[in-house]
Amino acid sequence: MKVLIQRELKKYGCDIKSIEQPFYSIHKKDPNDFLVNGLMELLDQYQRLEIAPKLTKGRNKKAKEGGYAGGRATFGYMKQKGDKELKIHNSHHAEVVKRLFELRQIHMKWSLSRLAEALNEEGYKTTQGKAFTKVQVKRILDRESFYQWIYTYGKIQSNGKHEAII
Repeated sequence: MKVLIQRELKKYGCDIKSIEQPFYSIHKKDPNDFLVNGLMELLDQYQRLEIAPKLTKGRNKKAKEGGYAGGRATFGYMKQKGDKELKIHNSHHAEVVKRLFELRQIHMKWSLSRLAEALNEEGYKTTQGKAFTKVQVKRILDRESFYQWIYTYGKIQSNGKHEAII
């Protein structure tokens, strides 16, 4: 991949400026620069390969303990920097989640679009203040166990540290 990118840059007369190697240029033919650049690339790749399993191990440990292991917070919840667990975003969002599951229970044959339409007719809005779509409704319904206090991360399932909404 790197070779293809360098070839394109050379074709258009572009160069790369490096903070760590201020005199580096993709246009130089110096074997020492080639060697240093190659070694730096290998070290970067090694670090990425070394860090990834550590991060995965940490996320898995956190998930086993019911803590939120990362990613965007599920609708109805929020995570602030420094917090160890998710908190209910506000009572309005929790109400939306409860209402959606009530509607699903009452009208089991309704489509996702019809459920979204019902939420919109009742005046509910998304986090961004927009109307609900079938995709957002599906995301909420797919996370039923999460809203019931069960946290799932990959193949790990545990009682969550977050407050249940339903």
